[in-house]
Amino acid sequence: MRSHLLNGLTAEHYRRSVTDGVERVAARLATTDRPFTGVTAAALSPRVDAVDLDRPLGDTAAALDELEDVYLRDAVYFHHPRYLAHLNCPVVIPAVVGEAVLGAVNSSLDTWDQSAGGTLIERRLVDWTARRIGLGPAADGVFTSGGTQSNLQALLLAREEAKTRDLTRLRILVSEDGHFSVRKAAKLLGLGPDSVVCVPVDRERRMRTAALARELERCARDGLVPMAVVATAGTTDFGSIDPLPEIAGLCDRYGVWLHVDAAYGCGLLVSPTRRALLDGIERADSVTVDYHKSFFQPVSSSAVLVRDAATLRHATYHADYLNPRPTAGERVPNQVDKSLQTTRRFDALKLWLTLRTMGADGIGQLFDEVCGLAREAWRMLAADPRFEVVVAPALSTLVFRHVPSAATDPAEIDRANLHARAALFASGDAVVAGTKVGGRHYLKFTLLNPGTTPADIAAVLDLVAGHAEQYLGASLDHAC
Repeated sequence: MRSHLLNGLTAEHYRRSVTDGVERVAARLATTDRPFTGVTAAALSPRVDAVDLDRPLGDTAAALDELEDVYLRDAVYFHHPRYLAHLNCPVVIPAVVGEAVLGAVNSSLDTWDQSAGGTLIERRLVDWTARRIGLGPAADGVFTSGGTQSNLQALLLAREEAKTRDLTRLRILVSEDGHFSVRKAAKLLGLGPDSVVCVPVDRERRMRTAALARELERCARDGLVPMAVVATAGTTDFGSIDPLPEIAGLCDRYGVWLHVDAAYGCGLLVSPTRRALLDGIERADSVTVDYHKSFFQPVSSSAVLVRDAATLRHATYHADYLNPRPTAGERVPNQVDKSLQTTRRFDALKLWLTLRTMGADGIGQLFDEVCGLAREAWRMLAADPRFEVVVAPALSTLVFRHVPSAATDPAEIDRANLHARAALFASGDAVVAGTKVGGRHYLKFTLLNPGTTPADIAAVLDLVAGHAEQYLGASLDHAC
């Protein structure tokens, strides 16, 4: 069994095995002609369940053969230009190389004595991102598993910095289109069900600052403590960017922690043409960024940044075996002192190799391309009588629905769009997302693939309309 341990004696075995795996994935990428096969859970489950995990195959090649059947053949491939559903991006090659390196070396980024240069690389990237945001010389941060964890940590810091220990008085103000992780974080932080206050949005799906001002004034009047305002720079459904300068001004006036959830919109930090959309983010107390959304990085790669490094102390705990208190005085750079996690992957390496290979402008140009594509797709939808679109895109998402000419019942239109999405997924020809607006069902394009073309968009719209009309036709026939 030692022959499977990666070390100096098995380096050649490692090289052959990894090369075999890479070649199989490369072949699959080169030949995949649709984003999904349409396989159902009912069809795939028996294949997975039939694998006897207590009877090993003994050979990596054999295990990869089996993997073709239970995973690779039916995986959802985000690199395909007609994957248009969630905030999953195709990944850049330097980052995938980084993934292979960090997996093999297996550094853990909790303490210096487990990572050495890895610690310094992560710290440089945190500093680089903080400078891009404009947080100032006292800024700091740490890589996390994703936006949900980043938002949780930011709100933990905000709770600890709040002016009360009475948790029942604390309130978090966020737009009604803000990410669900804010509500999840409130629960994990011991706050009550009324602690999250949803602020209405305007026609562009941005937080209404007048409504925010009223809520802040109400908190002051009722003896409540607004522990944080969460502004969103790129909402999940609409890509909307809340009016950051105005929100920052209100937070200054009321002395409230400002957290900006830029998990999606962080790609604007490197955009050669759209950086101004993030004006005001430099006034935040904390910021969430997801490099695995708009920096084209493999999952996971995220970070939480703070204006004042001292606030990270609220996440610090000392263990004698890991990061004893004396090491803090010795200025040993232990990243666990800043993190909610202990053992932690060297995800920063992927971004490091990307920047050292492509440069920040190269990443930004890719994000600009998908934002431009979304604008073109919006024009197509707005001009097509078969569809209605909710709002022009701020980034690269579009929420729309098919409005069949033969249907006037809103519930029937809902069912037609739900059917179209399900039928499209079952066919594997394309993948789109769904959401609700005003209680009605809509479809969503999330455009993060620079390889997607207007022709792809047009083809998917035709497929959506075809499935919806087919459903309505069958429904009318059945009714007759």
